[in-house]
Amino acid sequence: MTRSTASRSEPAFSGVFSLTFLTVVALGLVAYHARGFLPAARGGAAPVVEPLPVAPAGPLDADESATIRLFEEASPAVVYIETKRRRLDTWRQLTQDVPQGSGSGFLWDERHVVTNLHVVKDGTIYRVRLQDGSAYDARLIGYAADYDLAVLEVELPRERVRSLPLGRSAELKVGQKSYAIGYPFGLEQTLTTGVISGLGREIESQSGLLIRGVIQTDAAINPGNSGGPLLDSSGRLIGINTAIATPSGANTGVGFAVPVDTVNRIVPRILREGRVERAGLGINLGPDLWARDAELEGAVVAFVQPGGSAARAGLVGASETSEGELLLGDVIQAVDGTPIRRSEDLYHALESYKIGDEVSVTVSRPTRAGRVQEELRVRLIALAARAR
Repeated sequence: MTRSTASRSEPAFSGVFSLTFLTVVALGLVAYHARGFLPAARGGAAPVVEPLPVAPAGPLDADESATIRLFEEASPAVVYIETKRRRLDTWRQLTQDVPQGSGSGFLWDERHVVTNLHVVKDGTIYRVRLQDGSAYDARLIGYAADYDLAVLEVELPRERVRSLPLGRSAELKVGQKSYAIGYPFGLEQTLTTGVISGLGREIESQSGLLIRGVIQTDAAINPGNSGGPLLDSSGRLIGINTAIATPSGANTGVGFAVPVDTVNRIVPRILREGRVERAGLGINLGPDLWARDAELEGAVVAFVQPGGSAARAGLVGASETSEGELLLGDVIQAVDGTPIRRSEDLYHALESYKIGDEVSVTVSRPTRAGRVQEELRVRLIALAARAR
């Protein structure tokens, strides 16, 4: 029997050759890790062992320069607010200052800081920190829960006081640039930019009432931004960053700010009165569309609260016929001579009054001969949140 002479297949790397190859690879890896070996560039160039040269910076464009200037001018007026509450540890018979939260605010004048009520409401001890790191004790002197606004009093060196110029939220347009400055998540001062993405929004206040005329922006607003300023491209205050629309608590590009026109009406009242509650007539308003359909201007009285001051004064709400047709009652067209062309005008007109004040209300009222104007005297009462 003869032995087969057929060749037998072998591994590609075998015997002495494979051992030599693996040794070379191992030595290469050791050199790479031990001495920072970098593979040579093509053509045998030496490895780079020095930092690469830095390219010269180009000039900033006009928009970048304007944003930087806005931040540098406005940021000294923005403060970080830390709140604590003093509690007794009954086990050790010691008092402790327990952190309650933090947020942002801004200098209204040389002695006062404006912020959101929800930033400070759970605290009894307040600390305000400026951009330069200096910190000062503050005290809560007043608030308006219906507008989620609060004012702290703080003694600051005069040279460190920088207030913001005020704008007009009534003049804003969707598409304008907006800038939010604050301390999100307790970080150092942060600037975010965007545009005004909506106007005339409504959000719920700390009292359950709606804050109207709210500004919507896509400038990022996150927890900790609350109470900080929203600015226009001139660096003017146009709102106070207050809330975000999100199921998770993180920014989703929809933030809300209390409009500066409201702030500028309410903060002086807080300084004078301490606590501000919204005054009302004791009515519920209907949509402005009802008045427009009837070719009228004014705030439509949809419902008069039984037993309230409006009911006692004789105001009449809307009703419905048996066929389902809407019948308008009184349409408010003036308060103390101030024209009321829509429901928003009425809310604004009443913001300057206190509970208990008596006002003259001019209404357009239906009669058999057509609509006529009448004047009624109504004593203002506390505006109550609608039941949900």
